[in-house]
Amino acid sequence: SSPPGRGAMAVLRACARGGVAWRGNRWRCATAPRAAARATARATAAVEAETVEAETPVPVQLPTSDESPELLKIRHTSAHVLAMAVQRLYPEAQVTIGPWIERGFYYDFDYPEGFTPQDLKKIKKEMQKIIKKNYELRREEVPRAEAKARIEALQEPYKLELLDAIPEGEPVTIYHIGEEWWDLCAGPHVASTGELDARAIELESVAGAYWRGSEENAMLQRIYGTAWESKEQLLAYKAFKEEAARRDHRTLGKALDLFSIQEQAGGGLVFWHPKGAMLRHVVETYWKETHLKRGYELLVSPHVAKLDLWKTSGHADFYADGMFRPIDVDEEQYQLKPMNCPFHIMIYKDGYYSYKDLPKRWAELGTVYRYERSGTMHGLFRVRGFTQDDAHIFCLPEQIASEIKGVLDLVEEVLSSFGFTEYEVNLSTRPEKSVGDDGIWDQAEASLKEALDMKGWEFVVDEGGGAFYGPKIDVKIKDAIGRKWQCSTIQVDFNLPERFDINYADRDNSKKRPIMIHRAIFGSLERFIGVATENYAGLFPLWMAPVQCIVLPVSDNFREYAEECVKTMVAAGVRAEVGKSESLAKLIRNAEKAKIPVMAVVGAEEQEAGALAVRTKAKGDLGMVQVQDAIGRIKAAVEARSDEF
Repeated sequence: SSPPGRGAMAVLRACARGGVAWRGNRWRCATAPRAAARATARATAAVEAETVEAETPVPVQLPTSDESPELLKIRHTSAHVLAMAVQRLYPEAQVTIGPWIERGFYYDFDYPEGFTPQDLKKIKKEMQKIIKKNYELRREEVPRAEAKARIEALQEPYKLELLDAIPEGEPVTIYHIGEEWWDLCAGPHVASTGELDARAIELESVAGAYWRGSEENAMLQRIYGTAWESKEQLLAYKAFKEEAARRDHRTLGKALDLFSIQEQAGGGLVFWHPKGAMLRHVVETYWKETHLKRGYELLVSPHVAKLDLWKTSGHADFYADGMFRPIDVDEEQYQLKPMNCPFHIMIYKDGYYSYKDLPKRWAELGTVYRYERSGTMHGLFRVRGFTQDDAHIFCLPEQIASEIKGVLDLVEEVLSSFGFTEYEVNLSTRPEKSVGDDGIWDQAEASLKEALDMKGWEFVVDEGGGAFYGPKIDVKIKDAIGRKWQCSTIQVDFNLPERFDINYADRDNSKKRPIMIHRAIFGSLERFIGVATENYAGLFPLWMAPVQCIVLPVSDNFREYAEECVKTMVAAGVRAEVGKSESLAKLIRNAEKAKIPVMAVVGAEEQEAGALAVRTKAKGDLGMVQVQDAIGRIKAAVEARSDEF
C-alpha cells in the first residue's frame, strides 16, 4: 500500500535518527533501529566532518620566506645542507641550484638514477648529522678565475654555467659548510648548521625539472623540502598542507561535477560541465553588470588574426615562446591570439577621437590561447586556453590618476563581493631598459602613487620592477587559509599606442598619443574560479552557487509537488532542482556532499501549506517556509551578494 502523508520535518528527524521506510502498512526504520542509527550517524558524521574540516581555516599563521628574513636564511641553509648530504651519500650526483621558495626550499641534482622515498629518508638522516656537528657557514669572496678553477677541479659543469651568468664587475661569492663542502652562492645563510632545528625540517618529494627550465636541456632530480624555526611550526605546516589538499580545486571540481580536462582533447583545455558552466555564467554576469554600471563598454573580438598584427604589436618577436604556431590560411599566416590588447587597439583605430571623447573604457571577457609545456599545467591555474577579464582604458595623461583610482575602487568592489578583503599591493616602477621619455614615466608613476594614496591602501614599491613599457600595480588576495594569490593587475602602456600609431585630436587640433591602461581584476576566469573554489572549499555562497536550492520529496507521492515548487522557483530566477528518486536519507546525504546551500524537504504538511521545510548550510533547520518567501530570500541574497537566506 502507499505510505500516508507525513510531515517532512518529522521524516527528516527520523532519518537523522536512523532512517525510515514504508513497509507493509506503517513507517518502519530502514534497518534495525540501533543499527540504522549507528549507520546513519556514521554517514552523517562523515559528511559533517568532511564539510567542517574543509571549511575550518587553519588558525596558525605560517610566514613565507618573503615575510621572515630569518626563515629565508633557515630555508636557504637547509638547501645547502641537503646538497652536502646528497653528495656525501651519492658522490656522483652533480649540484645545480638550491634556492629558498615560499614555504621551503629545493635543490636540483643531475643524478640519472633518480631518488626514491627510501633515499629521502637516508638523506634526511645525513642532514641531521650535519646539523648536529654545528658546522660554521663561512662566506668567501673570490676572483672569478679562481672560482672557475675550483669548480673545474670539482667537475661541476652546471656551476660553471652559473658562474658565467654572473655579470662582470659583480662579486663572486662562495659559502662553505665547515671545511668539507662549498657552493657558489650569494647568500644569505645562518651562522652555523646548529642553528637549524632538525625536527623542523622535512624532505617532501622528488620531481623532474629541466635545467634552466628548457626541454632541450638535461632532466634533473629536484628534491623539495620545508624548514621552520620549530617543530610546532612544522606540525602546523603539515596541517596547513592537509587543509589545502582538502580544498584542492581539482578534487572538488570532479566531486562537484564542475569541470574536466580531457587528455583525448588535449592538455590544458577546460571542459565546463553544466554546474561549472552555470557557476561561470554567474561570475560573468556579475562582472558585466558591474562594469556597465562603472561606465565601461563591452567588446567582443575574434580568436585569431593575421600574424602581421602580432608582428606590429611585438608579440611575435618578444612572446613567441608563449604562442601557438601560426596557421596557414589562403596562403597567409594567422595566429591564435595570446592577448586581447591589439584587438582593442584596432577598434580604437577604426574611430576618430578628440580629447573630449576620452577616457574610453572598453572591457571584454576574451578567450586567449598560450602555449604551456605539458609538465607545467595545473588544473584551472595554468591552462592553454583561458578567458581574461580584460579591459583597456584610453585616456589623457592628466586623467591617469583618476582612472587608476576608479580601477582600484572597481577591484575592491568585485573582489570583496567574492569574499576577498585582504590585499597585498605592489607598485612596480621604471626598469633600466624602457620606452617612453622621462616626463611621461615620471607623470605615470606619480599618478599611480597618487591613486593608491587616494584609495588609502598601503603598498610596497618595487623599484625597477615595472615592464619596459610602463609602471604597474599588482594586487594579491589572501584566501581563507592565509595563502596569497596574484590576482589584479593595472598596467600603464606607452609602447602599443606608439607601435600602432594611435592618437586623438587635442585642444589645438594637433595629434597626440593617448595613454593606454591595461587592467584585469580576476586575471583569468579559470584561475579565479579555481582560487574561489579553494577559498570556499566548494561551499559557494548562496548568491553564486550553481544550484542554490534542492527540493527533496519524502517519497515519490510528493515528487509532483516538489517539481511544481522547483518550476516556480526557476521561473522566478532561482537555480533549483529536484532530488533524484532515491531514499530520503540518500537524497539528504547527496545534497550535503554536493554542498548545496539550501535544502528543502517536502511532505504532506508542506504540500498542504504550499511550503518547504528548509535547512541551510549556514544556519541549519529553519522550519517551514512558504515557497514565495523562500524565493524572495534567495533573490535578496543574490542582490546583496551574500550567503544569508
